[in-house]
Amino acid sequence: MNTPQVARNTKHNPYSRRSTVAFYLTIAPWLVGFLAFTLLPILISLYASFTRWDLLSAPVWRGVANYERMAADPKFWQSLKVTILYTLAYVPLDLAGGLALALLARPKLPGVRVFRTITYLPVVFSGVAFVVVWMWMLHPDVGLVNQALGLIGVEGPRWLLDPNWALPALIVMSFWGWGRSMVIFLSGLIAIPDDVYEAAAIDSAGRWSRFWHITLPLISPILFFNLILSVISTFQTFTNAFVATNGGPLDATLFLILYIYRQAFEFLNMGYASALAWVLFIIILVFTLLLVRSQRFWVFYLGEDVDV
Repeated sequence: MNTPQVARNTKHNPYSRRSTVAFYLTIAPWLVGFLAFTLLPILISLYASFTRWDLLSAPVWRGVANYERMAADPKFWQSLKVTILYTLAYVPLDLAGGLALALLARPKLPGVRVFRTITYLPVVFSGVAFVVVWMWMLHPDVGLVNQALGLIGVEGPRWLLDPNWALPALIVMSFWGWGRSMVIFLSGLIAIPDDVYEAAAIDSAGRWSRFWHITLPLISPILFFNLILSVISTFQTFTNAFVATNGGPLDATLFLILYIYRQAFEFLNMGYASALAWVLFIIILVFTLLLVRSQRFWVFYLGEDVDV
């Protein structure tokens, strides 16, 4: 049968046209929502980043003045520094903590399902709620953390009130969310066949050897996925700092996304806030692309050779 003839018949087939119309009608609500609430705001923010706009009057075109201002803005550099320091500390801890919990939750032992549930429960709690709980736990006078340190003769710091301890306190608070990465790691660990470990044990491979040469290579795609998620989420950290410290003390926890919020909704510098947001987008994009390019050196996919 002639292929062009089949194509012409399909093109003029009433059933095919009805299917096409039904398809576009089905996706129309999502498409309208995407255009109105995602694409349009993105384009508006891009335009606004080149203007002076206070939301109360018409935007005034300023060219690259907002970006020039950013280069000389010490608050911007402080917020970028805080965000990067938090990312460098949080991401390795999140990956290591999530993987450790997943390894503990993998064996089919009595009570393991309860352990998985308890470990994951904090992830479903409201962000504001768990921050308030941690604020109480880290209270310098009556908090559980300092009370526990006092039992062993250690005087606890003032945590969220001390510029030297506020950011480490937020990092400690982030341990609450290890359950998210744990669940993803656990799905990868469960997918590894037991036969692989049994064969390695027959070859006298120890636990560390099996973990390093079998577990890590086989879950490296999961590790890569969690790494991307962690980096993106840390660059968008907002709730912890906004509720617990509001960027203080002395801008020690002034994250970039919090600084964007202040410029937009406290100072009504919507144009400058849009420029900051686009710089944040470019930073996240660059980090993500670098990680994607790096995966060829350390991520193993099924069908590739791996040393065991």
